[in-house]
Amino acid sequence: MKSEINPIPLLRKLSDLGARLALPVVVGKGKPLIMRAWTFGEPLGAGVWGIREPKPQAAEVEPDILIVPLLAFDRRGHRIGYGAGYYDMTIAALRAKKPILAVGIAYAIQEVPAVPITPRDARLDLVLTEREVIDFRG
Repeated sequence: MKSEINPIPLLRKLSDLGARLALPVVVGKGKPLIMRAWTFGEPLGAGVWGIREPKPQAAEVEPDILIVPLLAFDRRGHRIGYGAGYYDMTIAALRAKKPILAVGIAYAIQEVPAVPITPRDARLDLVLTEREVIDFRG
């Protein structure tokens, strides 16, 4: 969306390495996203805000790694999204079921000194930028 870093090259590389991909689908305000299986070449439909998403017949999956968009991030693993909380709810829901890796992708310029947080904000495990991989796990 807008001027976010393009995740397609990363998704293509992961797919080439054998990863099974899924894309997010908004199911309702105040609800976690669901992830639907998707492969390159499969048609996508228009979802909320015109975001392309897999068709309803695509299988719902629970990913082990979640690539998370963001507007800004800090060195503590916190992020600012678009304000609806979809990814925070989704990360929390998935982590309640199993261990997952939440990976933010951003340009290095999106780093800020500190992101204000609330108790419902989900912390990232990693952030990937064009300059480095920032690991918050240890």
